[in-house]
Amino acid sequence: MKQIFIFVDGLGIAPAASDNPVTYGVCPTICSLIRTNCVPIDACLGVDGGAPQSATGQAALFCGRNAAVFMGRHVTGFPGPVLRKFVEEDNVFLAMKAAGKRSRFADAYLADSVDEIRCRRFRSVTTTAALTVPETVSLRSDLNNNRALLHDITRESITSTGYDGPIVTPKEAAEHLVQLAIEYDYTLFEYFLTDQAGHSGSIDLAKSILGTLDAFLGELFPLAVDMGISVALSSDHGNIEEIGRKGHTYNKVPLIAVGPGSEAILNSCSSIVDVTPAILRNFGVDK
Repeated sequence: MKQIFIFVDGLGIAPAASDNPVTYGVCPTICSLIRTNCVPIDACLGVDGGAPQSATGQAALFCGRNAAVFMGRHVTGFPGPVLRKFVEEDNVFLAMKAAGKRSRFADAYLADSVDEIRCRRFRSVTTTAALTVPETVSLRSDLNNNRALLHDITRESITSTGYDGPIVTPKEAAEHLVQLAIEYDYTLFEYFLTDQAGHSGSIDLAKSILGTLDAFLGELFPLAVDMGISVALSSDHGNIEEIGRKGHTYNKVPLIAVGPGSEAILNSCSSIVDVTPAILRNFGVDK
């Protein structure tokens, strides 16, 4: 069993509307997968007082525990000390390691060592989780050797920082991710530009971001499944599906699963809290 998990930040499900760029014309692969291999799941987590937020949503998604209830509220942005401890105590990378399985966080950090990342003041939930099992972390050298992906898929966003390596196509990035996933049991890729585009309020930017992601997913899903690798995709909250709102939504988010074990994942999840436990059960890990 090998699993790729794609975390797409800020992707909800909403009816067709003039401010909803999630359409067949913009992202046909995503729309087709939502129609055929998807269950809508809750991201509000039973907590009142505003729309769901990134820190508690991602913690719930990757720890399989209701972080919003634990905190008593939705927490935005980067996790503070209490939520960091929550993530550090129990997450998907720790669970996989305890089961004797190998995991990889495929997003490359522009750093030369894990210690360099630890020294950074702000850490996302995914960074916090990955650092609990340092061998999961991908560094600059991994990116240069095509053993990692950049968060924007194509690497175009770092050309202004002195990067002089190749720009890759979405197809090449998908091939790199599948090649990496062959070596590991669980491989995570995070795409957060969707949430940034949602906050921008720009429908044109949202369409561009979704187009790149869709081209990547259109290559990734069939290639991975042909190699016997299961692929799942979900989100922490809605946003980009209602550009006119300029903030997170209360919409359900997609849980897409294709490949070995996908039916078990789709049939056992009703909220983002359920996703990691469902994936782990496919590895024989009862969380």
